[in-house]
Parts: sequence; C-alpha cells; structure tokens
Amino acid sequence: MGKCHGFCTARKHDKQYKKAHLGTALKANPFGGTSHAFAVLEKQPNSAIRKCVRVQLIKNGKKITAFVPSDGCLNFIEENDEVLVAGFGHKGHAVGDIPGVRFKVVKPGERPLD
Repeated sequence: MGKCHGFCTARKHDKQYKKAHLGTALKANPFGGTSHAFAVLEKQPNSAIRKCVRVQLIKNGKKITAFVPSDGCLNFIEENDEVLVAGFGHKGHAVGDIPGVRFKVVKPGERPLD
C-alpha cells in the first residue's frame, strides 16, 4: 500500500487526528453514577487484590470499572451511591497491572476520599 498524498488524505489516515476530531472520545466521557463494589484480580506475578467498583454512568447508561485509591476508601462507598469519576491512565489506557481499568473514583457523594 502506497503513501497517501495531500493534507486531507494524510489527516484521514492519522490515528491521533481521527481520535481528536471524530467525537468518539466524547461518547465515553465519565460523568458520575452508581457503584457496586467488587475486586479485580491482578495479572501475574502480582497476587494483590485491587479495590474497584462497577459504575453505571448517568450520562449515557454505560457500565465501566473504576479504581478506588488508598487503603480503606472502599468503606466510604455504599451501593447506589453517586460517585464522581475521572480518567486514570495515559491517553485513556489502563495503568500498570490493573487490566481494563481506565477510570478512578475521585469523590463518592458529597465527601472527599481521604
């Protein structure tokens, strides 16, 4: 397959340009929702259990997995609480040994995570 000629054609095949301009990033924008507590097992050789919650977004009804930072912060989150969710990884990707977790819980309800 040959090289594309012209600016418009080059833009059409540029991955970063399409990601920024097609509007697909806005469809997965985390906004807030209800949570159900569960744990995500780590990839080998780590045997730790990371605390995560399953969140349904109010904005579009999609279900995502969000990481809960710090020790004991899972105790602040009850079932059917509204939580504020933000991005976790670099450019929307997962972080470290937590596969498939791309978001983190910033604030459960009205109280901050301390």
